[in-house]
Amino acid sequence: MIKRILLIAVVISLIAAFFLSGLDRYLDFEFLQAQREALQRLIVEQPLLTMGGYFLLYVLVTALSIPGAAVMTLAGGFIFGLLWGTLLVSVASTLGATAAFLIARFLFRDSVQQRYGDRLRAVNRGIEREGAFYLFALRLVPVFPFFVINIAMGLTPIRTLTFLLVSWAGMLPATIVYVNAGTQLARIDGPGDVLSPALIASFVLLGLFPLVARRLLAIFKRRKALRGWKKPKRFDRNLIVIGAGSGGLVAALIAAAVRARVSLIERDRMGGDCLNTGCVPSKALIRSATFKAAVEHSGKLGFPEASAPVDFPAVMERVQRVIRTIEPHDSVERFESLGVDCIQGEAKIVSPWEVAVNGRHLSSRHIIIATGSSPLIPPIPGLKDVDYLTSDTLWSLREQPRRLVVLGGGPIGCELSQAFARLGSQVTQVEMASHLLGREDADVADYTRRILERDGVDVRLGHKAVKCEQRPEGGFGLITEVDGEEVTIEGDRLLVAVGRKPVTEGLGLEELGVRLNANGTIETDEFLRSSIPTIHACGDVAGPFQFTHAASHQAWHAAVNALFGWARRFRVDYRFLPWVTFTDPQVARLGLNEHNAREQGVAHEVTRYDFEGLDRAIVDESAEGFIKVLTPPGKDRILGVTIVGPQAGELISQFTLAMKNGIGLNRLLSTIYPYPTFSEANKFAAGNWKKAHAPEGVLRWLERLHAWRR
Repeated sequence: MIKRILLIAVVISLIAAFFLSGLDRYLDFEFLQAQREALQRLIVEQPLLTMGGYFLLYVLVTALSIPGAAVMTLAGGFIFGLLWGTLLVSVASTLGATAAFLIARFLFRDSVQQRYGDRLRAVNRGIEREGAFYLFALRLVPVFPFFVINIAMGLTPIRTLTFLLVSWAGMLPATIVYVNAGTQLARIDGPGDVLSPALIASFVLLGLFPLVARRLLAIFKRRKALRGWKKPKRFDRNLIVIGAGSGGLVAALIAAAVRARVSLIERDRMGGDCLNTGCVPSKALIRSATFKAAVEHSGKLGFPEASAPVDFPAVMERVQRVIRTIEPHDSVERFESLGVDCIQGEAKIVSPWEVAVNGRHLSSRHIIIATGSSPLIPPIPGLKDVDYLTSDTLWSLREQPRRLVVLGGGPIGCELSQAFARLGSQVTQVEMASHLLGREDADVADYTRRILERDGVDVRLGHKAVKCEQRPEGGFGLITEVDGEEVTIEGDRLLVAVGRKPVTEGLGLEELGVRLNANGTIETDEFLRSSIPTIHACGDVAGPFQFTHAASHQAWHAAVNALFGWARRFRVDYRFLPWVTFTDPQVARLGLNEHNAREQGVAHEVTRYDFEGLDRAIVDESAEGFIKVLTPPGKDRILGVTIVGPQAGELISQFTLAMKNGIGLNRLLSTIYPYPTFSEANKFAAGNWKKAHAPEGVLRWLERLHAWRR
């Protein structure tokens, strides 16, 4: 600690001395131009002293992280010419940068790593793996000022020698360009010299350098990733898509629409999880359960004798009928009619451009992986001895479970718990965390819990499953741990719904060197390229979201970037991605919620509207839930929206459109809505914001004006 305090004192003293002594005037190019003749005489009379003084001043400026290195570099060419200026600047800038790097490391690295170690873990891994390349890219294409890079790198695990050598190599091209520009500025004697070809060429080079460097860097990175692989001379396809779920279908469809030759490989059923085991069957089941709940509450509508006995096999057969009805939309016949070559089989990527399937080798310039995800099965002792269900296997049920235990409190667990409880099963929902729906605010999670409990679900929060025991007489016992004590939950069937894991096994990714994230998803950049630039990924296998519409959104970017990335690439943007949990009432989210805003330090205020005052909700006997809108303090710009209520999934779309197009709450309030509709809730939420920001001072004067006019 004493050494750190001493070093801080020395740094502060040197910075103060720098400015008090007037050395900062040498960072002003106009001053240098005014002193050009004196400097040139000094170079002739005392060349070593002038070079040494400039060298030490440059090292001091960069070591103390004083902005002004760009002017010093131009001055190097201005005073010493191209050769000596480049030599002096390249060595001085490297030594000064390394000194700043070491100062930052000594003063701040330990405390920063201790405080933010969890958040920096991914950054540290990246620096340890490819720190030299990242640093070289930052030096070559100066996105951030060099003094910021020096300090930031000092906080990472990169080695000092690596930092020194890479910094020298990365800064050298820019140094030459800047020094050369400085030599041309030294030749300006009159207005006519401004238009000299040499000076114009220097500034053109100065402007083009970052663009050229960025392009060369991309080429270098691509070649590095593909090193050791033999590229085919010709390709028999433009694109190969592996996986025919929502992401793969959209990617193949886009490729076919632009007349690219595309092959779509699927090992199981077209439509993937969404059609066969996910969105479609679960929403069909929820619809039947919702009808059953409506009948049970039909007395409110004037039908006290209404009843609806549940025919569970018929309900599950209806689910299959719905799947069969939608199935042609995702069928091989439809996609082949649109120009997609559909192949049934197991795909394995054998090179950055080749895929093996059914004994054939297909080649393509680019490959998209869209293999989706599968249910995550936790390592609970005894679980394998229980005939457990997952969201994949649930749909084969034809006998309704009398006692159903649902393990997991996420969207899937909540939706299915409520559905089965409404259909008449005795449902116990077990969640390890202290609240349901981990991504949502506490009040949203608590509201959902109360709704589930109202429908008969026994919600057990804070219960960690530690063991499963099969009962000889049938059924099972799930042993959970609560506050250090064991609690046994008995059931007839167990539904495991603790999440999903990406499907990457058997694709050959490990042999290719395709990097995966800690959660098993494929590591991708903002263009959805993997660590092998010819291989893209989209959907659940890429993350970070596991929604059908997120997969479709990513698929467009992956397909367009794969086919047209040589001309222009598009960054995938998740800022306006909504999602819905289809409980009743529904939970819809977009952008920031209160928890996110607090965690990220975003200043905000919350506007709330309750459905209990909405006429249409009252008419429909569904006046429950609320809308929460986050905005910056005093402004109507929408930061995020959470809706818990009837038709929340439909209502969130208007906010999505508004956020994407920069429409604030004032303009939503001025929009005309039909009456009576649920969409009026969005307008009333905007109205509540307006009331909270009414100009009280103006209103008081208006009150006086009206009184005077009376």
